[in-house]
Amino acid sequence: MKRYAIWPLAALVLLALPFVFDSGTSLTKMSLMCIMAVFALSYNMLLGQTGMLSFGHAVYYGLAGFMSIHALQILAGPSASMPLIVVPIVGAVTGLLFALIFGWVSTKRAGTAFAMISLGLGELVAASSLIMRSFFGGEEGVSADRSKLAAWLGLDFGAQIQVYYLIAAWTFFAVLAMFAITQTPFGRMANAVRENPERAEFIGYSTQMIRFISFCLSGTFAGIAGALAAINFEIMNALSVSGAQSGAVLLMTYIGGVGHFLGPILGAMLITALQISLSDYTGAWMLYFGLMFILVVMYLPGGLAGLIMAHEPVVRAGHLQRLIPAYLLAAVPAIICLSGAVAIVELAHHALVKAATEGPQMSVIGIEFSSKAPIPWLVAIGLFVTGLLLSRMTWPRVRDAWSEVHLLMKQS
Repeated sequence: MKRYAIWPLAALVLLALPFVFDSGTSLTKMSLMCIMAVFALSYNMLLGQTGMLSFGHAVYYGLAGFMSIHALQILAGPSASMPLIVVPIVGAVTGLLFALIFGWVSTKRAGTAFAMISLGLGELVAASSLIMRSFFGGEEGVSADRSKLAAWLGLDFGAQIQVYYLIAAWTFFAVLAMFAITQTPFGRMANAVRENPERAEFIGYSTQMIRFISFCLSGTFAGIAGALAAINFEIMNALSVSGAQSGAVLLMTYIGGVGHFLGPILGAMLITALQISLSDYTGAWMLYFGLMFILVVMYLPGGLAGLIMAHEPVVRAGHLQRLIPAYLLAAVPAIICLSGAVAIVELAHHALVKAATEGPQMSVIGIEFSSKAPIPWLVAIGLFVTGLLLSRMTWPRVRDAWSEVHLLMKQS
C-alpha cells in the first residue's frame, strides 16, 4: 500500500500547487514542467525500459502538436461541439500513427543502427517542416485559439489556471498509465530485451516485435505531450520537430536518471526550470546544460534519481547523519570550484560574443570589470583550480563515510 500511496499524494500536490504558486509565470512554468515530464517519460520507454537510443523522438511530439493545432482550428467556431479536453486524444492517435510507420522500419535494427535511423528520420521531418509550408506554416509556424472551442463544464480554458489543471490531469493519467505498463509482463520483457536480447529470443520472444510495441507506446505518449504543448502555447513551429528538441528530451532523461521511473520527471522539472531561469541571466545557458550533461554521464551515471535511491537504504537504516559532516566538508571546495567555472564561462562568453557590440566592460554581482583584463581571468582560474584541488583532498572523507555506513548496515 505504501508503494501505491504516492499516486493520491501526487494528485493532491498537482491540485494544491496553484494555491502556493499563483502567479501567471508560475502557472506557465508548472504547465511546461508537466508537458516535459510526459515527453521525457515517453522517451524513457525507449531508452530506459527497452534500451533503444533515439535521436529523433521530437518527431512524434512535434507532429502530434501540429496535428492538434490544426484540430483546434477545425473544431473552433460558433458551431463548435468538441471541447478542448479531447484534443490530447488527437495527439495520441497522431503519435501512434507515425510511430507505426517509422517504427516498422527503424525497429528492425537495434543499437547503433537504430540510433542512426532515428536520426535520419528526425532530420527528414525537420527538413520537411520548412518545405511543407501548408501544414507546418514555415518559419512562422501555425497558431490557433483554444478558447474558441466548445466550453466544458462552463470552462473555456482562456485563463492559464484552467489550462494548468487540464494539463495536470492529462499528465497524471499519462504518467500513471506509463507506470502501469512497466509493471506488466510486457514491461518486464522490454527490460529483458534491453539487458539480454539473445536470451529473450532463446525463450521464444520476438525482440523486434517487443521493440516495435515499445516504440508505438512511446510515440503515443509523446503525442499526448505534443498536444498538451499545442494547447499551452497555442502555436507550433519547426523547432518542435527539430534535433534540438530531441536533444533536450535526451538531456532531461539522462540528467534525471535513465534507470529509474522517477528520473525523467526530475530531469524534466530541473531542465525546464533552468531553461526559464538561466536564460534571463546569461546568454551561455545552453553551454551550462552541455557541461551538466557531460558531468552526469561521467560521474553520476544513475542521474539525480540514482543519487536519491542510493541514499534510500541509508535513510531507512537511520545512518544519514553519519554522511552529513563529510558532505558539508566536500561542499565548500565544490562551491569554490563551481564559482570559478561559472566565472570562466561568463568571461569567455562576454569576450567572444558580447564584447563586439557592448564593449569589454561587464558586471557580476554589482562589480564592474573588463573581460579583457588579466586579473579577472586569473581570479576565475584560481578559484576553479583551488576548488578542484581541495575537492580531491576532501573526497576521501566522503568515501570513508560511505564505507563506515555500509559496514554498519551489514552488521545490523
